[in-house]
Order: sequence, then structure tokens, then C-alpha cells
Amino acid sequence: MSFRNFKMVSYVVFGRGSFHQLDEILAPHRKGEAPMIFLVDHFFEGKPLLNRVPLRGKDKVILADVTHEPKTTQVDALAKAIKEEFGTISGVIGIGGGSVMDLAKAVSLMMNNPGSSADYQGWDLVKQPGVYKVGIPTLSGTGAEVSRTTVLTGPTRKLGMNSDFTPFDQIVLDPELTKDAPVNQRFYTGMDCYIHCIESLEGTYLNEFSKSYGDKALQLCQKVFVEKDHWDDESDDQLMMASYAGGMSIAYSQVGVAHAVSYGLSYLLGTKHGIGNCIVMNHLEEYYPAGVKEFKYMVEKNNIDIPQGICKGLTDEQFDAMMNVSLGMKPLWENALGKDWEKIMTREKLRALYEKL
Repeated sequence: MSFRNFKMVSYVVFGRGSFHQLDEILAPHRKGEAPMIFLVDHFFEGKPLLNRVPLRGKDKVILADVTHEPKTTQVDALAKAIKEEFGTISGVIGIGGGSVMDLAKAVSLMMNNPGSSADYQGWDLVKQPGVYKVGIPTLSGTGAEVSRTTVLTGPTRKLGMNSDFTPFDQIVLDPELTKDAPVNQRFYTGMDCYIHCIESLEGTYLNEFSKSYGDKALQLCQKVFVEKDHWDDESDDQLMMASYAGGMSIAYSQVGVAHAVSYGLSYLLGTKHGIGNCIVMNHLEEYYPAGVKEFKYMVEKNNIDIPQGICKGLTDEQFDAMMNVSLGMKPLWENALGKDWEKIMTREKLRALYEKL
């Protein structure tokens, strides 16, 4: 038996208003004149948060367009532009949802590793540490703030740069930053966390480490989306901790069917990760009966519309492209269905599932 020896985030600050400490947190990591690059979700363009970014010297804010999930081409273009403008930098700070945090991690790595980010899609292919990097979530649920991957859509696959060099050096968890999130978006990313927990807790990779964090994250999601009748500050605090604990749970286990299938959707159709998971989870009674029942209750209680019929009219080639991406996620399928997963999830069965979405 080989045990995973995994890298965690080195420094964590949690609390309302902790964003105010960012200047002080960054100060020891500044290298002479080399600037800090703040990658900020384009959602915040023209919003007060931009004025609170602690710029010094040549620091720069880059608004990251995350209308679509991060692509290797976007990462490469950002890294190239930063190198051309500044040469070296002190660090990258990602402020936004999971896509922005993934971009920040990837850009940090590409400042110090040659070639294209597509060369590093896979497990442990990154050879050099990136520049100093900080993650500041403004949405809760993805777990991107603690994960050792940065999920990118590349020319041939949707796969993360999974490595010990990928996790952030510092995260700032300030629940105040999530309070203006659009209701639907908040639900979709919250469900990303809920679905992580169901997949991790019912998977074959489960152990007490994953279970401890997964149980806690699940309880917090249930408090926010099942028990409460209205959203309050405490909901933001609870969901932020659920995201952290859910991300920790997966660090030592894996996700499952919903994620494996939704990767195919986002590769082909550009479906955003949170909403993609919801679209798939809606049809997974066979695999997660209790989780799907509760999920449907939360959807109804929170008045959320889950898109239907998104795979109507696709060609055989398009179904094949989605299935190839999905079936490439071997650890996810093995966690969900066991060592013999290929006998259980045949191409015919997966095709039938995609046709339902």
C-alpha cells in the first residue's frame, strides 16, 4: 500500500475583513521592484473591491475574463504577456471564483516552467515551483483554494496540472467577499462542494481522513441549503468553510461520476463546472440515490432552474469526443465504481447517460 504524501496550502487566514490584511501578508514576499500581479475576476470590473487591492510600485491588476472555463491558450497568453512586460514578478494573486484561482495557479507555474501549460496536463509533470501565489475566493464551493490541481481545457483534453507545486502558498478566506454573489451562481458553486462530498464519501477510495473533512463539509452544505430559510452572513461563513473542508476531503480521495461526466460537457460545450455538475447530478439516482434525492430537494427549495436537453441534436462525433474526455478520468471512475469500472461504465451506458442530459 502506498500512501499519498500530499502538499497542502502553507498559510491560511480566515475571517470577515481578513482581506484588509493582504498588503501586510504580501509585504515579506516582495522581491525588490518586481511587481505583484493581481488576477481579478472580470465580475468585479467597476466594483468597489478593485479599489481595495493593495497596489504598490509596478503592481498590476489584470481583469481575467472567465466567461468560459480556463484554457491552456489563455494561461500561456497571460504568462507570456507578463514576462514580456515585467520579466520577473514577485507573485500572482488570484481573486475570484474557481476559474480565476485555477488561472492564478497555472500562470504562477508557467512563469518558471518552459513550454505550454498543455505540456503539464496530467499528474506530477511540473518540475519547477512557480512564483509565490495567493488564492482569494469570492465564491465558495469549488475547493480550488486548497486543491493540488488547476483544471484547464487544452487542445486535446480537459485535465488539471496536478502537482505538489500547484497549491497556493497562501489563501485568504474572507466570507465578506462572497456576499454579493449572484444567487444562481452561489447555488451552483455550493453544489459543486455538495457533490464533491457525496462522491468522496461514497467512493471506494474513502478513508478516515477524507471522511472527517467530507462529513463536516456535507453538514455545512446541508445547513445552508436544506435547513435555512434565508441567506445570511453565517451562510457565507459556513459555505466558505464547507468549500475548504470539501477540498481537503478530495485531497486524499477523489470525486466520481458527476465530475467525470461533466468534464465531457465542459470540454465540448463549454458548460461551466458548477452548473455542469448540477445538470449531471440530476440524473444519477442509480449511483447516488440518497444524494440525488436531497439534491433535487435543494434545487426546488432554492428555486433554481437546472438546464435540460443540452445534448439534444449532437452528432455521433460530438458524443464520442465527450465520452473520450470523460472515460479518460480513470481515477474518478475507479473511485466511483471500483477496479472493474470499465465493465460497468461501458461506452453504450455513458452515451445513454449523456443523451438524458
